[in-house]
Amino acid sequence: MRLGEQEIVNAVCLNMAERKGLKPTDVDVELMWDEDLGFSAEIFAGGRSQILTHANLREAIVQYLFNSYQMRVFSDQIRFNLEEEIVADIAV
Repeated sequence: MRLGEQEIVNAVCLNMAERKGLKPTDVDVELMWDEDLGFSAEIFAGGRSQILTHANLREAIVQYLFNSYQMRVFSDQIRFNLEEEIVADIAV
């Protein structure tokens, strides 16, 4: 299974909105890739910004897949790749 960049952003928005008690539409996400640091995201919510690590992104996707698709996956089943956009490949 593969999640495109928009679905990854949706997963992060839903996860952070739940954690911060906001609406998903109140969370902005910018996915990033750095040669030294790997994949991460910067979120803007409640007037603040926060950097999410690779592990935070995986956690958001795990919850998203469970809540949206009733799929149980573990974080080690998720691999991020940089193609024309950032994608997440899930080994099922």
